[in-house]
Amino acid sequence: MYILIYIFMMIMVLISVAFVTLLERKVLGYIQLRKGPNKVGYFGILQPFSDGLKLFFKEQCYPNMSNFLIYYMSPVFMLSLSFTLWVLFPYFCNVFNFNFGFLFFLVCTGLGVYGVILSGWSSNSKYAMLGCLRAVAQTISYEVSMALIMMCFFIFIFSYNFVDFYKYSIWFVFFSFPLFFCWLSSCLAETNRSPFDFAEGESELVSGFNVEYSGAGFSFIFLSEYMNIIFMSLLTVIMFLGCNFISITFFFKLMIVIFWFIWVRGTLPRFRYDKLMYLTWKGFLPMSLNYFLFFSMFLSIVVGVHFINLG
Repeated sequence: MYILIYIFMMIMVLISVAFVTLLERKVLGYIQLRKGPNKVGYFGILQPFSDGLKLFFKEQCYPNMSNFLIYYMSPVFMLSLSFTLWVLFPYFCNVFNFNFGFLFFLVCTGLGVYGVILSGWSSNSKYAMLGCLRAVAQTISYEVSMALIMMCFFIFIFSYNFVDFYKYSIWFVFFSFPLFFCWLSSCLAETNRSPFDFAEGESELVSGFNVEYSGAGFSFIFLSEYMNIIFMSLLTVIMFLGCNFISITFFFKLMIVIFWFIWVRGTLPRFRYDKLMYLTWKGFLPMSLNYFLFFSMFLSIVVGVHFINLG
């Protein structure tokens, strides 16, 4: 049953990726005062499926001087990691019991860096190499502040398990509004989304680390990116907006966060790279450290007073 439930969830995630791409193209179309895809199927509903078929049946081109095995396996590795992350989905009857789900999440996001750098290096293209180096520096930098922001909320529930957020069903966003915005910005940087899409800077890097990929390899990288976006939106709702995942409002809030990812892309211009690094090391990291120390001391005092009263 565990395997069947996991396979069913993966199918649902892939379908949701298809419709998130359709939603993105529609929203960007209306932001730019045009229709977006509206010819294939009713209101363009079948557009993502036709795009997927086109990509998978397209001829795969390989650079002559590339490291073929690593070049071929890197997109598969990135997609596998994205699938593995979804094991953390907090079922009410938890399919896989993850008491250390937070640590598992950090391990998977840390490993994702290797997929990016291997795909850029094995392509044997200077543009791909530049793109992957920028992506790795960006991802590693934002992982530090992201881990600290998550720690601030895991000490409230006294657990590393995402399911335990359900026991409280508190909107933690009201505890620390500035941390919420730090988290959202870190999510954008972690998933290489605009305005932090330096790994895919079209104007200077010609699509970045995936410039040499086509067909199935490109679609695997594409699927991996959008699955990560949906998962980061899921984490945002779980940690900040009330983890009542047996309610329909949970998925409505998830849809709003995904829409916010798209809205930011259509609204903001790309950051400058040095300002991106300055933002995390001089902005997010000190703020998350201060909040972590404050919450830790506050909880220590509360627990100490509680035990004194019990005594």
